[in-house]
Amino acid sequence: MKRTGEAAHPPHQLPLNQILAGDCIEVMRSLPEASVDLIFADPPYNLQLRGELHRPDNSKVDAVDDHWDQFEGFAAYDRFTRDWLAAARRILKPNGAIWVIGSYHNIFRVGAALQDAGFWVLNDVVWRKANPMPNFRGKRLTNAHETLIWASKAEASRYTFNYEALKALNDGVQMRSDWVIPLCTGHERLKDEAGDKAHPTQKPEALLHRVLVATTNPGDVVLDPFFGTGTTGAVAKMLGRDFIGIEREEAYRRAAAERIARVRKFDTAGLAVTGSKRAEPRVPFGTVVERGMLRPGEVLMSANERHTARVRADGTLVAPDVSGSIHQVGAALEGAPSCNGWTYWHFKREGRMIPIDILRQQIRAEMDPH
Repeated sequence: MKRTGEAAHPPHQLPLNQILAGDCIEVMRSLPEASVDLIFADPPYNLQLRGELHRPDNSKVDAVDDHWDQFEGFAAYDRFTRDWLAAARRILKPNGAIWVIGSYHNIFRVGAALQDAGFWVLNDVVWRKANPMPNFRGKRLTNAHETLIWASKAEASRYTFNYEALKALNDGVQMRSDWVIPLCTGHERLKDEAGDKAHPTQKPEALLHRVLVATTNPGDVVLDPFFGTGTTGAVAKMLGRDFIGIEREEAYRRAAAERIARVRKFDTAGLAVTGSKRAEPRVPFGTVVERGMLRPGEVLMSANERHTARVRADGTLVAPDVSGSIHQVGAALEGAPSCNGWTYWHFKREGRMIPIDILRQQIRAEMDPH
């Protein structure tokens, strides 16, 4: 559901669907305040690798040893983290949110900095890699996961969370905070002219798909301050979100631009996701009675036809020894602490049992301005 009460900024003030060159802190400081719905950040992990890493066959591992991942020490990395988080917080809308991904090398320091900056942590998510790289030196456990922190701008923020959509993604089961997704491999892995990885830590599109479906809506603005080869932008474009990418490395910008140019946006019907039932207009059962869709005195039945009750003119039900709302009467007859009367009660038409929720959905359809 689209949030209201956000700071309004004309679209021309934002460089939508562009990859901006430069230092992410400086670029974010140049953007309008409170103008971005979601930030997905994949900052340098500060791995500080010592020497080369080789497989058992003595072939070299293409590890992260780039200059952008190197800092003088923890103090320098912490200063960098505080600075980019402050810049990110300024451009985030009041009801916006941020995702930050990292490994054990940096995520605990980033998490503390997030809280110090005033963000409110909503969840930490473990991305469990279905195909992790082995620990070739055999001195530690195989590092088979990374951690994502999802945080709102403030404790009282009305952040977006498409709960029902995530549940649908997970075969109707509530989505958990441990996600099993394979590393980026095969055709999705971008290669440079020499046939090497275009970026050492390219994230899988499946990961960003889940993040964006869960915490944004079509038309939202998603900013990635460490854009790399553009996974965030590619998935945002597919899902009908606008993106802003910031990347200082020219080779990555070039690879990202070529990649995103090949992406085709899903059609409008494909962008819709399962909405939250709580976001749907409330329809009292009395409205069904007022509109003559069910008449006073009409008999309602449980699905198994074991219990019956009669509709009264004020929208309540009456059954032997009990009266009250559709929910109260259903719960009393079943001896249950609660009952969803909309799905419990049915009426008969032409010999068929029809749930009364059908009538509620008809009223809601008439209330929908679209």
